[in-house]
Amino acid sequence: MLGGTLIHPIVFALIFAAILFFTQFEFYNVVEKGGYKPSKWVSTVSGLLLFAISFGISVGYLKYEFAFAFIPIALFLLIFEIFSSKENTIGNSGLNLLGFAYIGAPFGLMNFIIHPSLNGQNSVFYPWILVGIFIIVWVNDSGAYLVGSAFGKHKMCPNISPKKSWEGLIGGAVSGIIMGIINALLFQEVSMTNWIAIAILTIAFGTLGDLFQSKIKRELGVKDSGNILPGHGGFLDRLDSLLFAIPAIFIWLIFSGII
Repeated sequence: MLGGTLIHPIVFALIFAAILFFTQFEFYNVVEKGGYKPSKWVSTVSGLLLFAISFGISVGYLKYEFAFAFIPIALFLLIFEIFSSKENTIGNSGLNLLGFAYIGAPFGLMNFIIHPSLNGQNSVFYPWILVGIFIIVWVNDSGAYLVGSAFGKHKMCPNISPKKSWEGLIGGAVSGIIMGIINALLFQEVSMTNWIAIAILTIAFGTLGDLFQSKIKRELGVKDSGNILPGHGGFLDRLDSLLFAIPAIFIWLIFSGII
């Protein structure tokens, strides 16, 4: 992920398109275990199409009007199941759209975060904001795990994720905010205020994203979304925090004038 982010925009597009594919495909494999039958190939390709359009807009290959393409794509994912012989049209259509929005949209938005407007320039390749977000996510997760394992006594959501504690949440939050301050010292094109705001949004929405995915897996009786990453589960298990955090950070960056 770091290599794909830092080397070149084209390398970023190729690597993250591949990660998007595996992550979205994992999601549909998980929900299939609950008895649903979404059109996973059609939906995953639609996610890749959204990512490609977002990349084209972010680097100036396409006009911003192409962003409205997400509307017919989303409608297509809902309508597609009408022509399928499978049962549970409503459930399958909803899951087609959920995977597209839950996974495809955040990946698409990463293109704009990696091409911000800095110093009055439009669409400059500046990978450090996205790298900083990744590091905050990882530091937050690590801090929550270490503090929660050592001192966690008060369960946060025992019915969803029994191992998560309020102590762990606080430990992760402190670690993440400290990392946000460090990012401000390292990547000074973005102000200290913005980096602290990014850290807070990452912690808050990242925690919700983790709980959301835990809820899905618990309801479907699934332990891990996949086994492609030994000891860590699947791509979705590693990226669940990021998927909720990216849209919130994107909105903040827009109102801050960074994007």
